Amino acid sequence: MTIAEAQATVDKWIQENGVRYFNELTNMAILTEEVGEVARIISRQYGEQSFKKSDEGKQLGDELADVLFVLICLANQTGVNLTEALQKNLEKKTNRDSDRHKQNEKLK
Repeated sequence: MTIAEAQATVDKWIQENGVRYFNELTNMAILTEEVGEVARIISRQYGEQSFKKSDEGKQLGDELADVLFVLICLANQTGVNLTEALQKNLEKKTNRDSDRHKQNEKLK
């Protein structure tokens, strides 16, 4: 699935199942909540935090997909074409950072 297809698929899902998009502020709060759930899994699976009973059954892929879904919702409702935005962002990063990371001794 391309990014454009994902944006169209999420929009169709919202129209058919979600009734309408939550407003932008609500979706921003939901995005923050979902990122927190990703952080919780990462801190336990790859960090030093120990798992709790409430962590059982939580899957990183599912939580990342929740983040992506809400991010796409925000893009759709604010008119952002994520394909174009990502392409421009990668160009910016390439122009800004093409040598910077290669010169970083900590990365060698």
